[in-house]
Amino acid sequence: MSLEDITEVRVYVEDAPGQRTELVAPTDMSLSLMEVMKASGYDIQATCGGMALCGTCHVEVLAGPELPEPGDDEMAMLESLPIMSSGSRLSCQIRITSRLDGLVVRLMPQNA
Repeated sequence: MSLEDITEVRVYVEDAPGQRTELVAPTDMSLSLMEVMKASGYDIQATCGGMALCGTCHVEVLAGPELPEPGDDEMAMLESLPIMSSGSRLSCQIRITSRLDGLVVRLMPQNA
């Protein structure tokens, strides 16, 4: 089976050290990781609606496949946040594709 044949992926959200919740996401709906996390009950404000303008969907990538580099808008927003790590990403800018299977992220706090 090739990557293109995969219809859903498993992404893991680390809620506390050693505690991971599995989220199953379809690859054929062009969803973002933010949308999948919100639909799964995570408290993400997403006040900008996924436009990389507010930073309220900030996650830290802990493990998994390599992601495409952040775009200029995403980098500008990440650099303005009070907390940033080398794995920081905006979940609204991560599209659910077959290549994301096994990704592990942690929702970052909004305040320093």
